[in-house]
Amino acid sequence: MDTIKIGVIGCGGIANGKHMPAEKRNPASEMVAFCDIIEERALKAREEYGTPECAVYTDYRELLKDKSIDAVLVLTPNCSHCEITVAALNAGKHVLCEKPMAMNYEEAKKMLAARDKSGKVLTIGYQNRFRPDALYMKARAEEGMFGDIYYAEAIAIRRRAVPTWGVFIDQEKQGGGPLIDIGTHALDLTLFMMNNYEPAYCVGKTFHKLNKDKNTGNIWGDWDTERFTAEDSAFGFVVMKNGAVIYLKSSWALNMADPKEAITTICGDKAGADMLDGLRINTIIGGRQVMITPDMNSGEVAFFEGSGSGKPEDLESKTFTDAILGKGKLYVTADQAAVVTRILEGIYKSEESGKPYYFD
Repeated sequence: MDTIKIGVIGCGGIANGKHMPAEKRNPASEMVAFCDIIEERALKAREEYGTPECAVYTDYRELLKDKSIDAVLVLTPNCSHCEITVAALNAGKHVLCEKPMAMNYEEAKKMLAARDKSGKVLTIGYQNRFRPDALYMKARAEEGMFGDIYYAEAIAIRRRAVPTWGVFIDQEKQGGGPLIDIGTHALDLTLFMMNNYEPAYCVGKTFHKLNKDKNTGNIWGDWDTERFTAEDSAFGFVVMKNGAVIYLKSSWALNMADPKEAITTICGDKAGADMLDGLRINTIIGGRQVMITPDMNSGEVAFFEGSGSGKPEDLESKTFTDAILGKGKLYVTADQAAVVTRILEGIYKSEESGKPYYFD
């Protein structure tokens, strides 16, 4: 088998903006079926990314009955990630599910169990790991350049960029607001750089300070105050079992003049690094403080040689199909993603109780 036949479940914004263009560029991928509860979206996807022979569905269960489909992309609202992923794995399909993995840790564990039972590949859409700055930082971390990383910041701050379309601002369907939407990317990057997936406890706080405002200055226009039931900002302090700490900050709307999104800062006992103004590595050389700024516009990443455009979403697609074809390992494992979901849930639970949330 040289080509993976893929069914796309959910043909909305993330499908059109990220996944379907990437699959179109991947020579090992062929999209053969499109599914959306709004049939017009699936028909449009077939027209732009498939062929007239591609099947169109409005019920993902019907798509999963097609034995010719090897893998599916689950690109639906958060509330259905677990249900569809488990059904797809049980149907013998490999799965790439959009982030976050699930609404909560219990759902994530169900997805892991279905993966283990089926023996199929399961990965989660944390494409920011594939950015050049993230790949470079990770390589240096693995070399031991930073030493023992004991403090980190996971940053996903928007000043006024509330997504007003779809169900993003709906607490019930998404499980939360910026924390679960973009904070999840920053936390994933941070845990990955630290190579630390053992949280001990966390303290969290969420805010609903601006979601009832009007004349908002939002880049996508004013939001519907009645529909905006998720938090507008959320913050967490996480203590890991080895004593390392992570400060996680996320917002869609915050009176912060210098927004930064999906970045991390790490501090080790040998050196540190951040993405605050491009990638910067700080250390001591010859008794002097030194700041190193790698040129991320030159050179290639040998690990992903021959990956087409080199865009993060293309590398994500390639590692997924490579793993299915036995040509490589996943770069984002579902086990890692489950810990991200577990910590996010812990921050929300800490807010609910007003107390620290202990993971064990």
